[in-house]
Amino acid sequence: MSAPERIPPGSVTAPGTASGTADAELLASGELTVRGRIRDASNAALFCTVALDGREASCVYKPVAGERPLWDFPDGTLAAREVAAYEVSEATGWGLVPPTVLRDGPYGEGMCQLWIDVQAETELLALVDAEEPEPGWKAIGLADVGEGRTALLVHADDERLRRLAVIDAVINNADRKGGHLLPATGGRLYGIDHGVTFNVENKLRTLLWGWAGEPLTPEAVDVLGGLREGLAGPLGERLTGLITEAEIDATRARVEDLLTTGVHPEPSGEWPAIPWPPV
Repeated sequence: MSAPERIPPGSVTAPGTASGTADAELLASGELTVRGRIRDASNAALFCTVALDGREASCVYKPVAGERPLWDFPDGTLAAREVAAYEVSEATGWGLVPPTVLRDGPYGEGMCQLWIDVQAETELLALVDAEEPEPGWKAIGLADVGEGRTALLVHADDERLRRLAVIDAVINNADRKGGHLLPATGGRLYGIDHGVTFNVENKLRTLLWGWAGEPLTPEAVDVLGGLREGLAGPLGERLTGLITEAEIDATRARVEDLLTTGVHPEPSGEWPAIPWPPV
């Protein structure tokens, strides 16, 4: 028997392609084998391999049974929210979330997501001893670095991050940390860990505030228009069963608000704007 064909780490295929559909099918229907546990995750996250018809890939499996209860999200819903975030990302055409499915596994139903290897040399966040960011960077805010000192926390002025900021505003991401940004091979960028999303209340909490109050790009406006149509049709149907009808309605309202204002959202002041820890 020949060895299974490995999917190269980080080589997630383009959204909407036959190969992208094959990745999702592999995750959904392949034989899932647990290889270890990711110990720094707040909920149970297992490193696995998945194999089907001679293809094999690495993935992350997060069983619903391993989710810690949260005061502001219904128990047992985080895995489905991760899949819903993937569906929204795919609908944008930007492909910023790795293929993600809801499936049964060794520890019951859970989220299964293609593993992404990180290009560690890519710098997206930095602390600088300055009052204003240098060209190519956007200010997030001041950070306490100890001994009564502060430094300016900045993120790259990167169109991939800006697209992700738009998606985060749509899905109401309450936990966009630096460690959830994965630069990969081929200039790709992915966002992961979307369990605390789609709340009906405004909970946007992110490190990507650098464009707050700035006009949305024409590309973003076009994408949001497509999301508005999709939420009234196929996308809304795909989200049904993953999140509640009230949460789908709230998602539609956030898209409408972005299109009406035409700008990136600003912190509400009613909720901590930056996640902790930020990285």
